[in-house]
Parts: sequence; C-alpha cells; structure tokens
Amino acid sequence: MRRLLSLAALLLSIDPTEAEVVDDLAQCSDFFLFGTPPEIQGILEDGKILEQNRYKPICQTLDYMRTFVTLYDTANKIPVFSAYRYHRTDPNICRPKLKNNPRNKKQRKYQWKIEPQLENIQDNVNMKPSHDTMRHQAGNSNYSGCGNLGYSRGHLLPCSYGNTEHEKNSTFTLTNIVPQREKFNQGSWRNMEECVKCLLDEYCIDNNGKTEGYLVIGAQPGETRLNDAVNIPSILWSAFCCYSHSRDKWLASAYWGENRDDDDRSLQMKTLAQLHDELRTPVEAFPQVQCPRNTTETFQNLPSLHCKHLQPL
Repeated sequence: MRRLLSLAALLLSIDPTEAEVVDDLAQCSDFFLFGTPPEIQGILEDGKILEQNRYKPICQTLDYMRTFVTLYDTANKIPVFSAYRYHRTDPNICRPKLKNNPRNKKQRKYQWKIEPQLENIQDNVNMKPSHDTMRHQAGNSNYSGCGNLGYSRGHLLPCSYGNTEHEKNSTFTLTNIVPQREKFNQGSWRNMEECVKCLLDEYCIDNNGKTEGYLVIGAQPGETRLNDAVNIPSILWSAFCCYSHSRDKWLASAYWGENRDDDDRSLQMKTLAQLHDELRTPVEAFPQVQCPRNTTETFQNLPSLHCKHLQPL
C-alpha cells in the first residue's frame, strides 16, 4: 500500500504539460478548417513542408490534450504561424499559471516553456522550463532585457482566445511567441484581437447554435534579431473564417500590421486575397475551402465597446 501511495504521489508531482513535434501537419488537422492547412509560398505547399529540417510542426498539448498547432521556424527561432479552432470564451484576463508564489521573481521565468523535442526528437514530449542556451528554438535568455529595448513577448495565438483556463495556459510557450514592439502589442494589435473575438462570438454561430471559427495567425521574418538570436518579425498577420447561421454565409477577414511602435491606431479589416497580395511571402490562410477570398463585410452592432477600434473595409 505504501508503494502504491508513493507511486500516486510521484505521478501527481509530475508536470503533465506537454507538446509534441510531429512529422506532418495532418497529425494536427483538427485545428484547420476541413483539415486543410494554410499555403505559405516556399514553406508549406499542398500540405507539405518543403524544408523539413527547418520548419517543424508542433501539436501544442497540455495535460495530454492538444489545444492548437504551430509551425515553427528553427532557423529564425520564431513560429511561422499558430492555428486554432475557436469557441466562445470567458473574458477573464490571462495570466500564466504558477504553481507557487507568483510574486517570486525567480519563478516568473518558469512561466514560459520550450519544446524539448526541437533539440532532440528522442526527448520527452513534455514541455519543460526554458534553458539558457538552445540551438533550435528561443529560450528565456534570448528575450533577456527585451523590455528595455521596447519589445515584449508577443503571442501569435493570444491567451484570451482560449476556451478554458487549460487552453489559455497552453499559449504560454515560447514556440508561440515572437519579439513584438510593446506599443504595437498593447496598441493596435491588441485592439484587433479583441475585435476579432467580438466578431467570432457574435457572428460565428452555426446552425446548431455552436460558436466556432478557425484562426491562423502568423509572422513574416524581418532583417534584424533580438539579442543576436531571435528574428524580429517585420509584419504580424491574422485571419479567421467561419460559417454564420445568422448571415447564412461563410465569413472571413484578415488583418496585418507592421511590427513597429504605433499610436494606438486601428487596423483595417482586409480580405484574404489582400493578405495574400500584401505579404512578401504570400499566404493563403484558408485554401480550397468556402471562405470568401475577395469579400468581407462591414459588421454592425458589435457586442463590445472594444470593437470601436475596428475599421471595416
């Protein structure tokens, strides 16, 4: 009996957080609309990763439950994109979950995890606290002093989109993070995230009364690096698509912004076709599905005052 109790205590003490590097994005297809991943010229075409030694798909998993998917660039040490299937969420402010005293500064760095399988595919699938030096991904030390330089750890998939506390916590991995200008992150980009959430909650309700939308959020690499290690993206972009019972049609829109300080300005709603044409590396966020490429809507009667920031096309 004592051995059984000791074993149970040991199992409960193990941090069950995990993520898994997989061979093919098809293994994470639940997070793509109709299982179809985006098309990114020269990187991901016809569902195939062209440089498999560089670009690694990660089925982001927490407590043995997959929550979203990331395609990670091990050369630039930033994600290419993160994709997610959205459901209506609670509005609670996100904070990374700490096991002990959140005021302990020494513990704060362990809020962020890394993917050990990016360093050694034979390693354990469980996420673990960041090491100071790694070859194929960013660690906490790579973001050291970023605030003094005007940068923050910018989520691609934001914590606020998580349907549960479990999903929110899973976004705090450095494989879902890019160096983002603080004023951009807390200004127009944050406003856009809040407004997209409003749109999803209001209009992306299917014939069964279920809120569901699909998001792909990505970054285009820039010409400079943070601490000579992590690429600083030049542009961040976001796209969503869903079926709307109230509109009896498929809805889609896209947004992008330059990774620079802004004056809390609004990002303008664009079409998927415009997103494709604007980016230096063309992106088809939702290829070969019903999502309209060339049209979007002026959404009226938005359900949150935050959506006043949204500037429709």
